Amino acid sequence: MRLDSRPWPAEVLTTRGSYDDGVTTSSPAPSNPLRALAAWEPSPAAMRRAAFAAVVANVGIAFTGAVVRVTSSGLGCPDWPRCTGDSLVPTHSPDHPVLNMAIEFGNRMLGVAVFATVAFCLLVALRMRPRRRDVVLLAALLPAGVLLQGIIGGLTVWYALTPGWVTAHFLGTLVMIALTVTLHVRTHEGDGAPRVVVRPLVHRLVQALTVAVLLVMVAGTVVTGSGPHAGDADSVRYPFQLEDVAKVHSGLVWVTMALVVALVVALRRTRPEGPAFTRLLQLSGVLVAQAAIGLVQYFTGVPAALVSLHVLAACVLWVAALRLLYAMRVRA
Repeated sequence: MRLDSRPWPAEVLTTRGSYDDGVTTSSPAPSNPLRALAAWEPSPAAMRRAAFAAVVANVGIAFTGAVVRVTSSGLGCPDWPRCTGDSLVPTHSPDHPVLNMAIEFGNRMLGVAVFATVAFCLLVALRMRPRRRDVVLLAALLPAGVLLQGIIGGLTVWYALTPGWVTAHFLGTLVMIALTVTLHVRTHEGDGAPRVVVRPLVHRLVQALTVAVLLVMVAGTVVTGSGPHAGDADSVRYPFQLEDVAKVHSGLVWVTMALVVALVVALRRTRPEGPAFTRLLQLSGVLVAQAAIGLVQYFTGVPAALVSLHVLAACVLWVAALRLLYAMRVRA
Protein backbone atom coordinates (compact mmCIF):
# COMPACT_ATOMS: atom_id res chain seq x y z
CA MET A 1 0.00 0.00 0.00
CA ARG A 2 1.23 3.45 -0.88
CA LEU A 3 1.87 5.76 2.18
CA ASP A 4 2.23 9.21 0.61
CA SER A 5 -0.50 11.25 -1.06
CA ARG A 6 1.38 12.17 -4.21
CA PRO A 7 -0.52 11.25 -7.40
CA TRP A 8 0.57 8.36 -9.53
CA PRO A 9 2.68 9.25 -12.59
CA ALA A 10 0.69 9.33 -15.83
CA GLU A 11 2.58 6.42 -17.33
CA VAL A 12 1.72 4.25 -14.33
CA LEU A 13 -1.95 5.16 -14.59
CA THR A 14 -1.87 4.22 -18.27
CA THR A 15 -0.51 0.74 -17.66
CA ARG A 16 -1.84 -0.14 -14.20
CA GLY A 17 -5.15 1.68 -13.83
CA SER A 18 -6.21 4.49 -11.47
CA TYR A 19 -5.54 4.65 -7.71
CA ASP A 20 -7.98 5.95 -5.16
CA ASP A 21 -7.65 5.52 -1.40
CA GLY A 22 -5.44 2.51 -1.82
CA VAL A 23 -7.78 0.70 -4.23
CA THR A 24 -6.60 -0.11 -7.76
CA THR A 25 -9.21 0.09 -10.52
CA SER A 26 -8.62 -2.29 -13.41
CA SER A 27 -8.51 -1.18 -17.04
CA PRO A 28 -11.77 -1.14 -19.02
CA ALA A 29 -13.06 -4.55 -20.12
CA PRO A 30 -12.55 -5.59 -23.72
CA SER A 31 -15.19 -4.45 -26.19
CA ASN A 32 -18.38 -6.48 -26.59
CA PRO A 33 -17.88 -9.29 -29.17
CA LEU A 34 -21.27 -8.50 -30.68
CA ARG A 35 -20.26 -4.87 -31.09
CA ALA A 36 -17.04 -5.98 -32.74
CA LEU A 37 -19.03 -8.24 -35.08
CA ALA A 38 -21.34 -5.37 -35.96
CA ALA A 39 -18.31 -3.28 -36.92
CA TRP A 40 -16.65 -6.08 -38.90
CA GLU A 41 -16.50 -5.47 -42.65
CA PRO A 42 -14.81 -8.40 -44.42
CA SER A 43 -13.10 -7.73 -47.73
CA PRO A 44 -14.17 -9.18 -51.10
CA ALA A 45 -11.09 -11.41 -50.86
CA ALA A 46 -12.45 -12.85 -47.60
CA MET A 47 -15.74 -13.59 -49.36
CA ARG A 48 -13.88 -15.38 -52.15
CA ARG A 49 -11.95 -17.50 -49.64
CA ALA A 50 -15.13 -18.37 -47.75
CA ALA A 51 -16.88 -19.40 -50.97
CA PHE A 52 -13.90 -21.54 -52.00
CA ALA A 53 -13.96 -23.23 -48.59
CA ALA A 54 -17.64 -24.02 -49.14
CA VAL A 55 -16.85 -25.66 -52.49
CA VAL A 56 -14.11 -27.79 -50.90
CA ALA A 57 -16.34 -28.73 -47.96
CA ASN A 58 -19.17 -29.97 -50.18
CA VAL A 59 -16.84 -31.93 -52.45
CA GLY A 60 -15.22 -33.38 -49.34
CA ILE A 61 -18.50 -34.54 -47.81
CA ALA A 62 -19.33 -36.30 -51.09
CA PHE A 63 -16.03 -38.19 -50.85
CA THR A 64 -16.58 -39.20 -47.23
CA GLY A 65 -20.12 -40.26 -48.13
CA ALA A 66 -18.60 -42.57 -50.73
CA VAL A 67 -16.28 -43.98 -48.07
CA VAL A 68 -19.37 -44.70 -45.96
CA ARG A 69 -20.89 -46.65 -48.83
CA VAL A 70 -17.88 -48.72 -49.84
CA THR A 71 -17.15 -49.72 -46.24
CA SER A 72 -20.77 -50.85 -45.74
CA SER A 73 -21.11 -48.25 -42.98
CA GLY A 74 -24.33 -46.64 -44.20
CA LEU A 75 -26.27 -48.19 -41.34
CA GLY A 76 -23.38 -48.01 -38.88
CA CYS A 77 -25.66 -45.58 -37.07
CA PRO A 78 -29.03 -47.27 -37.63
CA ASP A 79 -31.08 -44.27 -36.51
CA TRP A 80 -31.25 -40.54 -37.24
CA PRO A 81 -30.67 -37.93 -35.85
CA ARG A 82 -29.49 -40.21 -33.05
CA CYS A 83 -26.83 -42.78 -33.86
CA THR A 84 -28.81 -45.44 -32.03
CA GLY A 85 -32.26 -45.38 -30.51
CA ASP A 86 -31.13 -43.84 -27.23
CA SER A 87 -27.78 -42.20 -27.98
CA LEU A 88 -26.53 -39.39 -30.20
CA VAL A 89 -23.07 -40.97 -30.30
CA PRO A 90 -21.99 -44.53 -31.15
CA THR A 91 -22.40 -47.07 -28.36
CA HIS A 92 -21.54 -50.74 -28.21
CA SER A 93 -23.89 -52.81 -30.32
CA PRO A 94 -23.59 -56.48 -31.26
CA ASP A 95 -25.35 -55.74 -34.57
CA HIS A 96 -23.03 -52.96 -35.77
CA PRO A 97 -19.21 -53.18 -35.82
CA VAL A 98 -17.39 -50.37 -34.05
CA LEU A 99 -15.53 -49.32 -37.21
CA ASN A 100 -18.75 -48.97 -39.22
CA MET A 101 -20.34 -46.91 -36.47
CA ALA A 102 -17.28 -44.68 -36.25
CA ILE A 103 -17.19 -44.08 -40.02
CA GLU A 104 -20.88 -43.19 -40.27
CA PHE A 105 -20.80 -41.02 -37.14
CA GLY A 106 -17.65 -39.28 -38.39
CA ASN A 107 -19.39 -38.49 -41.67
CA ARG A 108 -22.29 -36.97 -39.75
CA MET A 109 -19.89 -34.80 -37.76
CA LEU A 110 -18.30 -33.64 -41.00
CA GLY A 111 -21.80 -32.59 -42.03
CA VAL A 112 -21.81 -30.28 -39.02
CA ALA A 113 -18.48 -28.85 -40.20
CA VAL A 114 -19.96 -28.26 -43.67
CA PHE A 115 -22.87 -26.39 -42.09
CA ALA A 116 -20.46 -24.23 -40.10
CA THR A 117 -18.54 -23.45 -43.30
CA VAL A 118 -21.59 -22.35 -45.27
CA ALA A 119 -22.99 -20.44 -42.29
CA PHE A 120 -19.73 -18.49 -42.17
CA CYS A 121 -20.17 -17.78 -45.90
CA LEU A 122 -23.54 -16.23 -45.16
CA LEU A 123 -22.12 -14.17 -42.31
CA VAL A 124 -19.34 -12.81 -44.53
CA ALA A 125 -21.83 -12.00 -47.30
CA LEU A 126 -24.06 -10.11 -44.86
CA ARG A 127 -21.20 -8.09 -43.38
CA MET A 128 -19.36 -7.29 -46.62
CA ARG A 129 -19.68 -3.70 -47.83
CA PRO A 130 -21.10 -2.82 -50.24
CA ARG A 131 -23.57 -5.64 -49.76
CA ARG A 132 -24.29 -7.62 -52.93
CA ARG A 133 -27.82 -8.96 -53.06
CA ASP A 134 -27.16 -11.95 -55.32
CA VAL A 135 -24.13 -12.99 -53.25
CA VAL A 136 -26.23 -12.80 -50.07
CA LEU A 137 -29.02 -14.81 -51.71
CA LEU A 138 -26.65 -17.54 -52.87
CA ALA A 139 -24.95 -17.66 -49.48
CA ALA A 140 -28.35 -17.86 -47.74
CA LEU A 141 -29.32 -20.88 -49.83
CA LEU A 142 -26.31 -22.85 -48.62
CA PRO A 143 -27.26 -23.41 -44.93
CA ALA A 144 -30.81 -24.24 -46.02
CA GLY A 145 -29.41 -26.72 -48.52
CA VAL A 146 -27.20 -28.41 -45.92
CA LEU A 147 -30.18 -28.77 -43.57
CA LEU A 148 -32.27 -30.25 -46.38
CA GLN A 149 -29.43 -32.64 -47.19
CA GLY A 150 -29.39 -33.69 -43.55
CA ILE A 151 -33.09 -34.50 -43.72
CA ILE A 152 -32.63 -36.49 -46.94
CA GLY A 153 -29.75 -38.32 -45.28
CA GLY A 154 -31.97 -39.15 -42.33
CA LEU A 155 -34.69 -40.47 -44.61
CA THR A 156 -32.07 -42.52 -46.42
CA VAL A 157 -31.15 -44.18 -43.12
CA TRP A 158 -34.77 -44.65 -42.06
CA TYR A 159 -35.53 -46.38 -45.37
CA ALA A 160 -32.49 -48.67 -44.97
CA LEU A 161 -30.46 -47.18 -47.83
CA THR A 162 -32.92 -47.89 -50.60
CA PRO A 163 -31.14 -46.87 -53.81
CA GLY A 164 -33.63 -44.15 -54.73
CA TRP A 165 -32.94 -42.25 -51.52
CA VAL A 166 -29.19 -42.76 -51.86
CA THR A 167 -29.32 -41.35 -55.39
CA ALA A 168 -31.41 -38.39 -54.21
CA HIS A 169 -28.85 -37.72 -51.47
CA PHE A 170 -25.98 -37.65 -53.98
CA LEU A 171 -27.91 -35.46 -56.42
CA GLY A 172 -28.53 -33.06 -53.54
CA THR A 173 -24.78 -32.88 -53.10
CA LEU A 174 -24.40 -31.97 -56.78
CA VAL A 175 -26.90 -29.14 -56.28
CA MET A 176 -24.92 -27.91 -53.28
CA ILE A 177 -21.69 -28.00 -55.28
CA ALA A 178 -23.39 -26.05 -58.08
CA LEU A 179 -24.54 -23.38 -55.62
CA THR A 180 -21.11 -23.03 -54.03
CA VAL A 181 -19.34 -22.86 -57.40
CA THR A 182 -21.81 -20.21 -58.56
CA LEU A 183 -21.15 -18.22 -55.40
CA HIS A 184 -17.40 -18.52 -55.85
CA VAL A 185 -17.64 -17.37 -59.47
CA ARG A 186 -19.80 -14.39 -58.53
CA THR A 187 -17.27 -13.26 -55.92
CA HIS A 188 -14.76 -12.82 -58.76
CA GLU A 189 -17.15 -10.81 -60.92
CA GLY A 190 -18.75 -7.41 -60.89
CA ASP A 191 -22.47 -6.65 -60.93
CA GLY A 192 -22.67 -5.53 -64.55
CA ALA A 193 -24.87 -7.26 -67.09
CA PRO A 194 -23.38 -10.56 -68.33
CA ARG A 195 -21.86 -10.43 -71.80
CA VAL A 196 -21.44 -13.67 -73.76
CA VAL A 197 -17.91 -13.91 -75.22
CA VAL A 198 -18.31 -17.01 -77.39
CA ARG A 199 -20.23 -17.77 -80.54
CA PRO A 200 -23.76 -19.18 -80.17
CA LEU A 201 -22.73 -22.64 -81.37
CA VAL A 202 -19.94 -22.83 -78.80
CA HIS A 203 -22.31 -21.70 -76.07
CA ARG A 204 -24.81 -24.41 -76.99
CA LEU A 205 -22.06 -27.03 -77.06
CA VAL A 206 -20.94 -26.05 -73.56
CA GLN A 207 -24.51 -26.20 -72.30
CA ALA A 208 -24.85 -29.66 -73.84
CA LEU A 209 -21.57 -30.69 -72.24
CA THR A 210 -22.79 -29.56 -68.82
CA VAL A 211 -25.94 -31.67 -69.21
CA ALA A 212 -23.87 -34.63 -70.42
CA VAL A 213 -21.60 -34.45 -67.37
CA LEU A 214 -24.65 -34.37 -65.11
CA LEU A 215 -26.15 -37.40 -66.87
CA VAL A 216 -22.87 -39.27 -66.53
CA MET A 217 -22.99 -38.78 -62.78
CA VAL A 218 -26.65 -39.74 -62.49
CA ALA A 219 -25.89 -42.93 -64.42
CA GLY A 220 -22.91 -43.48 -62.14
CA THR A 221 -25.16 -43.48 -59.07
CA VAL A 222 -27.31 -46.13 -60.75
CA VAL A 223 -24.21 -48.23 -61.46
CA THR A 224 -23.14 -47.97 -57.83
CA GLY A 225 -26.67 -48.74 -56.63
CA SER A 226 -26.71 -51.87 -58.78
CA GLY A 227 -23.30 -53.12 -57.67
CA PRO A 228 -21.67 -54.41 -54.51
CA HIS A 229 -21.23 -51.03 -52.79
CA ALA A 230 -24.77 -50.04 -51.85
CA GLY A 231 -23.87 -48.86 -48.34
CA ASP A 232 -24.78 -51.98 -46.38
CA ALA A 233 -24.47 -55.69 -47.08
CA ASP A 234 -28.24 -56.17 -46.75
CA SER A 235 -29.36 -53.05 -48.62
CA VAL A 236 -31.70 -53.32 -51.59
CA ARG A 237 -30.08 -52.72 -54.99
CA TYR A 238 -31.50 -51.35 -58.21
CA PRO A 239 -33.05 -54.20 -60.24
CA PHE A 240 -30.57 -53.78 -63.09
CA GLN A 241 -27.71 -55.89 -64.34
CA LEU A 242 -24.46 -54.18 -63.43
CA GLU A 243 -22.99 -54.80 -66.88
CA ASP A 244 -26.00 -53.19 -68.62
CA VAL A 245 -26.02 -49.98 -66.60
CA ALA A 246 -22.23 -49.78 -66.82
CA LYS A 247 -22.55 -49.76 -70.62
CA VAL A 248 -25.06 -46.90 -70.45
CA HIS A 249 -22.73 -45.04 -68.14
CA SER A 250 -19.72 -45.55 -70.41
CA GLY A 251 -21.77 -44.55 -73.47
CA LEU A 252 -22.56 -41.22 -71.83
CA VAL A 253 -18.87 -40.78 -71.07
CA TRP A 254 -18.08 -41.24 -74.77
CA VAL A 255 -20.71 -38.63 -75.67
CA THR A 256 -19.11 -36.26 -73.17
CA MET A 257 -15.68 -36.85 -74.66
CA ALA A 258 -17.01 -36.18 -78.17
CA LEU A 259 -18.43 -32.86 -77.00
CA VAL A 260 -15.09 -31.97 -75.43
CA VAL A 261 -13.25 -32.69 -78.68
CA ALA A 262 -15.72 -30.55 -80.63
CA LEU A 263 -15.24 -27.71 -78.16
CA VAL A 264 -11.46 -27.93 -78.32
CA VAL A 265 -11.64 -27.48 -82.08
CA ALA A 266 -14.18 -24.66 -81.86
CA LEU A 267 -12.37 -22.71 -79.15
CA ARG A 268 -8.98 -23.07 -80.83
CA ARG A 269 -10.43 -21.47 -83.93
CA THR A 270 -12.34 -18.65 -82.25
CA ARG A 271 -10.06 -17.88 -79.26
CA PRO A 272 -12.65 -15.97 -77.19
CA GLU A 273 -11.61 -13.59 -74.44
CA GLY A 274 -11.48 -14.91 -70.92
CA PRO A 275 -10.44 -18.26 -69.47
CA ALA A 276 -12.78 -20.49 -71.51
CA PHE A 277 -10.08 -22.45 -73.35
CA THR A 278 -7.98 -22.94 -70.21
CA ARG A 279 -11.00 -24.23 -68.31
CA LEU A 280 -11.85 -26.59 -71.14
CA LEU A 281 -8.35 -28.06 -70.94
CA GLN A 282 -8.75 -28.45 -67.17
CA LEU A 283 -12.04 -30.26 -67.66
CA SER A 284 -10.46 -32.48 -70.32
CA GLY A 285 -7.71 -33.56 -67.94
CA VAL A 286 -10.18 -34.41 -65.18
CA LEU A 287 -12.42 -36.28 -67.63
CA VAL A 288 -9.56 -38.44 -68.92
CA ALA A 289 -8.45 -39.25 -65.37
CA GLN A 290 -12.02 -40.04 -64.37
CA ALA A 291 -12.52 -42.33 -67.37
CA ALA A 292 -9.28 -44.15 -66.58
CA ILE A 293 -10.34 -44.71 -62.96
CA GLY A 294 -13.72 -46.00 -64.14
CA LEU A 295 -12.19 -48.49 -66.56
CA VAL A 296 -9.70 -49.79 -64.02
CA GLN A 297 -12.32 -50.24 -61.32
CA TYR A 298 -14.69 -52.04 -63.71
CA PHE A 299 -12.07 -54.53 -64.88
CA THR A 300 -10.66 -55.11 -61.37
CA GLY A 301 -13.93 -56.03 -59.70
CA VAL A 302 -14.95 -52.57 -58.43
CA PRO A 303 -12.51 -52.25 -55.50
CA ALA A 304 -13.69 -49.99 -52.69
CA ALA A 305 -10.78 -47.55 -52.80
CA LEU A 306 -11.24 -46.86 -56.52
CA VAL A 307 -14.99 -46.34 -56.09
CA SER A 308 -14.34 -43.60 -53.52
CA LEU A 309 -11.72 -42.02 -55.78
CA HIS A 310 -14.15 -42.23 -58.71
CA VAL A 311 -16.80 -40.31 -56.74
CA LEU A 312 -14.27 -37.65 -55.76
CA ALA A 313 -13.16 -37.25 -59.38
CA ALA A 314 -16.81 -37.03 -60.46
CA CYS A 315 -17.38 -34.10 -58.13
CA VAL A 316 -14.23 -32.37 -59.37
CA LEU A 317 -15.45 -32.95 -62.94
CA TRP A 318 -18.77 -31.31 -62.03
CA VAL A 319 -16.91 -28.31 -60.64
CA ALA A 320 -14.83 -28.08 -63.83
CA ALA A 321 -17.94 -28.27 -66.02
CA LEU A 322 -19.64 -25.47 -64.11
CA ARG A 323 -16.55 -23.28 -64.22
CA LEU A 324 -16.40 -23.78 -67.99
CA LEU A 325 -20.08 -22.89 -68.32
CA TYR A 326 -19.57 -19.64 -66.42
CA ALA A 327 -16.53 -18.81 -68.56
CA MET A 328 -18.86 -18.34 -71.53
CA ARG A 329 -19.63 -14.83 -70.31
CA VAL A 330 -17.98 -11.99 -68.44
CA ARG A 331 -19.42 -9.44 -66.02
CA ALA A 332 -17.77 -6.10 -65.35
